[in-house]
Amino acid sequence: MQNVLTYLKSLKANNDRDWFHANKPQYDKAKKEFEALVNRLIPEINKFDPNIGTITAKDCVFRIFRDIRFSPDKTPYKTHFGAYIAKGGRKSMYAGYYLHIDAEESFAAGGLHMPPAENLKKVRQEIMYNIEEFKKIILSDQFKSTFGTFMDDKLTRPPKDFPADFADIELLKYKGFTVVNNLSEKDLLGDKGMDKILSAFKTLKPLNDFLNRGLE
Repeated sequence: MQNVLTYLKSLKANNDRDWFHANKPQYDKAKKEFEALVNRLIPEINKFDPNIGTITAKDCVFRIFRDIRFSPDKTPYKTHFGAYIAKGGRKSMYAGYYLHIDAEESFAAGGLHMPPAENLKKVRQEIMYNIEEFKKIILSDQFKSTFGTFMDDKLTRPPKDFPADFADIELLKYKGFTVVNNLSEKDLLGDKGMDKILSAFKTLKPLNDFLNRGLE
């Protein structure tokens, strides 16, 4: 990951089109290294979650170009590489596994990020009908020590069509169900980087299974 981190640090300091095109070979080298990591991760994830299917890095890795049409920030490039490993790849509606490599803040994450309203309602129903199973997953010592709690925003009031007096209504207020495990530069450059990423993803699998059951 050294080429990836070195390139992203330089891009962060020089986020403009002239610099990007002048340093295109370095981008290509960093992207190739990141894709190679994703291609190593996919078969390892398949060993414990075959539902992700026969995907490759090209199905999972996001473009580095930012959509600046409606953003006040007009810098043209993302300063990270990201890949969503799930059934159908990066455009999947399913809960999956996300790897984010950044010059300053990298992480292994996953779950269900910003689902459309229809899918969010299905997941909330699954949680309400199977609340003890859900809490057993997210309150386990392994899950809490790896991820803590959900990173998503919450509604201030109970969601529409759900009983306000439901004992665990706070869990239904989440607008998504995303969890994050931070990765240091030492993690990424060390011999155990892959192991740490895969360990986080294995811990995540029961949550993904639960969420995907609600979607299906």
